[in-house]
Amino acid sequence: MTLTYLDHAASTPMRPEAIDAMMPFLDGAYANPSGSHRFARQARKAVDESRDIVADVLGCGPNEVVFTGCGTESDNMAIVGALARSTGVAVCPADEHHAVLEVVEHHGGVIVGVDAAGRVDLEALAATLQDLETRSDGVAVVSVMTVNNEVGSVNDIAAVAKVVRRHAPGALLHTDAVQAPCWIDVREVTPHVDLLALSGHKFGGPKGVGVLVERGGPKVDPLIIGGGQERERRSGTHNVAGIVAMATALKLTDEERATEIPRITALRDALVDGLVGALDDVIETVPRHDKVAGSAHVCIAGIESESLLFLLDEADVCASAASACASGAMEPSHVLAAMGIDREIAMGALRLSLGHASTDDDVDRGLEAITAAVTRLRR
Repeated sequence: MTLTYLDHAASTPMRPEAIDAMMPFLDGAYANPSGSHRFARQARKAVDESRDIVADVLGCGPNEVVFTGCGTESDNMAIVGALARSTGVAVCPADEHHAVLEVVEHHGGVIVGVDAAGRVDLEALAATLQDLETRSDGVAVVSVMTVNNEVGSVNDIAAVAKVVRRHAPGALLHTDAVQAPCWIDVREVTPHVDLLALSGHKFGGPKGVGVLVERGGPKVDPLIIGGGQERERRSGTHNVAGIVAMATALKLTDEERATEIPRITALRDALVDGLVGALDDVIETVPRHDKVAGSAHVCIAGIESESLLFLLDEADVCASAASACASGAMEPSHVLAAMGIDREIAMGALRLSLGHASTDDDVDRGLEAITAAVTRLRR
């Protein structure tokens, strides 16, 4: 079987270097880094060195890096922890990842609109913050993702920060940057925010490990307590192997970004242009200049995503319709709904995403399989 993997936004294949980096801590160096003996100190040294690497790539201090279990935990910690320190509310755009959107909704927060490309509406955000600041509760935290996980659109976080600092100066600004490291130098994002979340498996690291950057030291209450790890900010025994592998993958991603972006852009363009040329009524959801290189999200008229994905799976092509967290859902994506895309068109959504392991053959096989499947369904 030749697998064609076009689902990098859901999870990336682990980089071989990351696998090699983590193996010693799965086999030999298994001590708890919170211990006091020599064996434990070796593990703690590996965690500390990984923290230095992550801090360098993200443009922050090592003491600002908190290791977590995943991006969802980091997002939850940022928002719930901010609310715990304030009487204000949480605010986010309508197309955020569920790890942010559902937390804000659960805590009675406020949702603002986005434009047709899936970027936060800055005027709506400003008006919302002004309105909330006139109330006694005010705003505790604003969360705006750097790169949308479904359609790949990029928010101008510097511009978002200006709006937040002007209209809600007491609020913390959080960004879910989980989809960013492959496409954006996160050093250009970090200075504008108070809190930033990452997830290791989105850039060639392992699942089960993430990061929350708290700029300037502790900004929020911890979500997990009981052991005092991460300087009382995130209790629980460190996933040493995962942390080391994530740091290795992040460093490689940072080093290769400048050469990978044009390569993957060419693959993405060939994939989308091939679909548009071979099939009628293929709609590019977001203009290419407004999104990251790895995103090839389209809506295909006259079909339903569920049927298309079934046929693609039969052809050994991995793709999705929306966020992997929402796979299997019959309703159209909340992201597309927020962007104002017609429900009937959104039912034919296809999220194709490329990454460091993508090749010309993936594009060729994907084009062949998608064209054949759509043609079959339309008959």
